[in-house]
Amino acid sequence: MIGVAVGTMALVIVMSVFNGLEDLIRGLFASFDAELKVEAVLGKSFEVDSLWLDGIQNVEGVAVLTEVIEDNALLDYNGNQLVATIKGVSDNFLEQDRFSRGYFWGDTTLGNDLRPGAIMGRGVGFFLSVNLKDVNVPLKVFYPKAPRSAATLNPNQLYSSASLEPVAFFSVERQFDDEYVIAPLKFTRELLNYGNKRTSLEIKISDGYSIDEVQENLKAHLGPDFSVKNTDEQHAGLLRTVKLEKLFVFLTLSFILAIASFNIFFSLSMLAIEKKKDIAMLKALGAKDKLIREIFLKQGAMIAVVGAAIGLVLGFAIVWLQESFGLVSLGIASAVVDAYPVRMVWTDFAWTTVVVILITLVASWRPAWIASRVKTTDEL
Repeated sequence: MIGVAVGTMALVIVMSVFNGLEDLIRGLFASFDAELKVEAVLGKSFEVDSLWLDGIQNVEGVAVLTEVIEDNALLDYNGNQLVATIKGVSDNFLEQDRFSRGYFWGDTTLGNDLRPGAIMGRGVGFFLSVNLKDVNVPLKVFYPKAPRSAATLNPNQLYSSASLEPVAFFSVERQFDDEYVIAPLKFTRELLNYGNKRTSLEIKISDGYSIDEVQENLKAHLGPDFSVKNTDEQHAGLLRTVKLEKLFVFLTLSFILAIASFNIFFSLSMLAIEKKKDIAMLKALGAKDKLIREIFLKQGAMIAVVGAAIGLVLGFAIVWLQESFGLVSLGIASAVVDAYPVRMVWTDFAWTTVVVILITLVASWRPAWIASRVKTTDEL
């Protein structure tokens, strides 16, 4: 019974931790990514015009529409260089509740046309040794371009360049922190020579509308040439990996629980051997083989139910304490959360209970069959 209780408790706790990690990942991505993202199915970019954009803005449920130009560029700050992703965004980018999770320090604007600003990922800023207080050192951005002549010797024709003023750092998740620099759309459009092309559109949903509902409305409005992805679909691979890890950990712990159930098997087997005379007496009094099997199966079921109940209660209590008081810390000073994130889901409790009871009943079957095979003539 103790083995069943401990195994059940472990399953509940581990499943809750994976749920918490999944929620944490979603929350971190949601603070950087849009609720809905529109991209071309074919090609890197697509043409836009004011009439077409107004049509999207007027789709029911669309609150904020942000134009995006995103591409790789070479950054140079005071002699330190790094290839990163520059993301040009409309002025309403920060109206989409960006950077609500994680850390953000500095100016919350992107400057103006004369002095465009850059909001940098913490990893990018640290690698380049950027000092936000030093306004005299610009962030230079270089982007390759096709030369006018294949035989040109002028290096200035090989790239376009411009400067940004670092105004802020953000820290959301390492994937973003080490890669992205946010800049004004006008600056990026001119530097990259995109003209009316955009790489994506980012959309915030109006209050009172569901993301799925607006997603379907946009798909119907845009047609098959464009994809409309929610936050989960934008990082489907990573979230699928987390779910697979959760599944394999569940199977592994279930296997360990199955091994632990050998204690029940041997205990009931020994009981069946020790009680042969009592079983023979019951048979002499008219008990059928089915009744003998049911006695041992019910005893196994009792162990399973009581052990599972104790394990579920203990698992619930530990997860609740972790969720409420953060008993187990991550031990990382710069982490977004201080303690291991957890979240309880009733389906995890249900599947854990089903697995525990099935394993225990299977372990009880063989001893019950042995007990039912006792012959009255041999023992009395």
